Amino acid sequence: MASGDETDARETEGEDPVHEAAAAWVARLSSPDATDRDRAACTAWRGADPAHEAAYAEMDTLWRKLGQVPDPRQRRRTPKGLAGLAVLLVLGGALAFQLGLIDRLRSDLWSGVGDIVHATLADGSRIDLNTDTAVALHFSAGERAVELLRGEAYFDVAPDPGRPFVVRGDGLSVRAVGTRFFVRADGADNPVGVVEGRVEVTGAGRPLRVSAGETVRRAEAKGLSVAMASLDRETAWREGRLRFSGERLSTVLTELNRFRHGRIVLLDAAAGERRVTGAFDPRDTDEALDALGSTLGVRITRLSPLLVLVGSPFRRS
Repeated sequence: MASGDETDARETEGEDPVHEAAAAWVARLSSPDATDRDRAACTAWRGADPAHEAAYAEMDTLWRKLGQVPDPRQRRRTPKGLAGLAVLLVLGGALAFQLGLIDRLRSDLWSGVGDIVHATLADGSRIDLNTDTAVALHFSAGERAVELLRGEAYFDVAPDPGRPFVVRGDGLSVRAVGTRFFVRADGADNPVGVVEGRVEVTGAGRPLRVSAGETVRRAEAKGLSVAMASLDRETAWREGRLRFSGERLSTVLTELNRFRHGRIVLLDAAAGERRVTGAFDPRDTDEALDALGSTLGVRITRLSPLLVLVGSPFRRS
């Protein structure tokens, strides 16, 4: 059980698992395939603690303010307008939270949203887990295999020629003997990068050899390719910083979103094309959002701790 100090720290940092669980229950019970068992389990959860009931009421009210919650007895319809879009995004965030719990149950090592975890494996290799990451370890006499279930991990591999080090995730297999590299399993355009040494990446098509200072790029039409990259920026999260140089605001918001509970929703496509250069603390994404809003002149609207809107879809006359 968490101590009072630990609970206060989580609340100070913006982590609120009770509200996330409440959002997940609202999402589940709003689904057309919700069962009587689901409803009974939700009732039991709400009755277990007054904080649960309060959080559920708050999230249910938010859903109804943003747009009509679908009647589970009717066929699912796509909500219309801005409110409907917000409803779908918040529901999606709650479902993503549920999927994250499943991955954590399957894992040997994991990090929470907004956390960075450093660990040493049994063979002496070092692993750093970025926000919301889970890995399963499958070490044997012939192979040191790591399954990246979600998120991003950085590896500093201890040499062992008799047992190759292999990371599998997001449809890729990355094989190394002794090197430093990162792998992402979140659909990123650059899912692999090598800081030192060399790795062999296997996906759809021929294997690629990737050397220090290079990343793997993914393009739907062309498949995988190798390109030079600034890996200092790519791996700055290990030191508690997010660095950007001429990146689109939309890209920056996507990265910030990885480090917070709930969703950041960009409403203005034109604003999303504006360029951002700077460094931010991933432990305080609200401060980063405020800095972006004041610097770029973009409106930041907080509807709840779990939903932030960036920009406005309406043009002023």
